Amino acid sequence: MYVCELQFDLFDNTTFTDVEVSINALMDALRYNGQVLGREFPVVIGEGVFSVRAVTPESDSLHPDYHSPQVKACLARLSQASLLSPKIKVLGRDLNSDTSSDTEHPTWFVLYTSYVHTSSPLKCGDQLMPIPLYQLPATFNGDHKAVVKWQTEWQACDELQMAAGCQAEHAALHEMRDVDSDLFRRGWDLRGRIEYLTKIPTYYYQYQVGGNSREEELTRCCPKCGSADWRLDAPLHDLFHFRCEPCRIVSNLSWDFQ
Repeated sequence: MYVCELQFDLFDNTTFTDVEVSINALMDALRYNGQVLGREFPVVIGEGVFSVRAVTPESDSLHPDYHSPQVKACLARLSQASLLSPKIKVLGRDLNSDTSSDTEHPTWFVLYTSYVHTSSPLKCGDQLMPIPLYQLPATFNGDHKAVVKWQTEWQACDELQMAAGCQAEHAALHEMRDVDSDLFRRGWDLRGRIEYLTKIPTYYYQYQVGGNSREEELTRCCPKCGSADWRLDAPLHDLFHFRCEPCRIVSNLSWDFQ
């Protein structure tokens, strides 16, 4: 991933409120299209200029060719706050983040994230490296807001259950693990939408923890169809021990027994 700076020049008098609203709206639109990552975008006030630093999946992620209708609309509204379209400067690679997948023809995708990941939740199944969302056809309504919102909720649940400090841990685990939960159903539907748009097999990651024993875990069935024929001979990427082809679900051996 890369760190970029967006510089917004003023061309007339304005107010801080108008500038704040306009820049934040643009950054939200870029985020919901997968062009910038994370949720916080500090705005630095200069002499007639405002600067924002953001992490992007690739060095050219902010190219106009990738803009969603929402991004284009926000760019057009900048003039209402007396702002010019931003000048983009790529500052360099981000040492602490993932590298986007360079596979030209991935054979499969997996919708997988965790609370420590800021990268795209869609991973190349061949490399387990993130696929920038803007490279895909829009999921719904012109961008990928539904996928980004799902990722935000999944990560919030993951952080709660990892902290294990309150009763909310159990509710969070239910959302991540159980096929009848709202979060699971929504994520599984999104992976189906992505598969439909890309024509590439797309799987959903089912988080698994707990259980009575390793032996019982090794023989557990697919949580959606009940098939016992989904255990892999060897784990994929040292992570996925199970894969159900008809249900498009991958899962790990319970973390309690690894």
